[in-house]
Amino acid sequence: MVGAALTVAVSAVLLPASSASAAPQPRSVDGETAKAFSRIADALLTERTEMLVDGRSARHSAPKADRNVRLSTSLAKNEDGALSSLRTRKDRLASLGEVYTSADTKVSTDRVQVKNGRATVLVTEVTTFTYKKVRGDEPTTTGFRAHHELNFTAANGGKWELTGIRPTDSGPRPVNQPATKPAATPVASPQEAKPASIDRPWRPSQPKTSTTYDYKAMAAYAEKYWSNYNPAYRKFNDVGGDCTNFISQALKAGGWKPAPGATESNRSWWYDSTNQSTSWVGANEWSWYAMQSKRVTSLDNVYDLGIGDILQMDFDGDGSKDHSMITTYKSRSGVPYLTYHSTNTFRKSVASIIASYPDSVYYAYRT
Repeated sequence: MVGAALTVAVSAVLLPASSASAAPQPRSVDGETAKAFSRIADALLTERTEMLVDGRSARHSAPKADRNVRLSTSLAKNEDGALSSLRTRKDRLASLGEVYTSADTKVSTDRVQVKNGRATVLVTEVTTFTYKKVRGDEPTTTGFRAHHELNFTAANGGKWELTGIRPTDSGPRPVNQPATKPAATPVASPQEAKPASIDRPWRPSQPKTSTTYDYKAMAAYAEKYWSNYNPAYRKFNDVGGDCTNFISQALKAGGWKPAPGATESNRSWWYDSTNQSTSWVGANEWSWYAMQSKRVTSLDNVYDLGIGDILQMDFDGDGSKDHSMITTYKSRSGVPYLTYHSTNTFRKSVASIIASYPDSVYYAYRT
């Protein structure tokens, strides 16, 4: 069991006066109960992580129950299903040549709020996996920082039950997050990029030969700011996600020059102290700009991605690109590793992304 880093801010919310016949509802929780909330969050998320580690059983983690806090029956059943899906994902990853030898999950509690007999707990998860040297050229680790909302309901005898947990980040789910069916979002404009194959090709990947940009600088920038954001730029996590803003910053660091023009024009790409073009922050708009400007070309296969190249995903195949990532490492055997915001992630292999999203549509771009 990985210890939780507890930084608990308990927010007590007063309730309206109850009628004489109504059962009294808790209006706050004490420090020990807040710590119990955090311990259960840590145990649950650690168990999910452990399910993906080679040779380990998820049941090694601490029990997900406390003196006054426990999982509801329905959530416990849902978690059994979630662990089963993660076990299948581990097998799929192994078939793609990706194995984790160890993992470390730490959970910190950001906020506890109580109202009408319900507690909402916001936590931050930081998880690192160590790659097994299957081919011998994998990076050392991959990691991510994710945020979750847990919902507890007051039960009889002063006890609390965890009734729900959901991620609050946009972008691809972490590798230890069970799959959920995405909602379709329509797109009005036509696409210019063509989908890329996700099958591992027998041929060597296409090498990068351009010397127009500094691809190492792009990768270095992304790996510097994947978790600690560059204060020189605004964040867009709460307004659609920060993923395309992040790759735009990295591309600029590697030599992409601003293209002035109207904010919503597909021919402009820029950022200043007060505003930015939609192509700087929007996944579809970035693709349209990048293709028409000929700063990128489409790649036939995701395994052709090289350092500084971009991968986009359409989670539900509705024609709208939902997420942008930049390649910051490539193994000698030809596996690209992506770094991105929303959820903030470092060197995640394209194989693990495909294993988590086998039905998504992928767009690969040579920069």
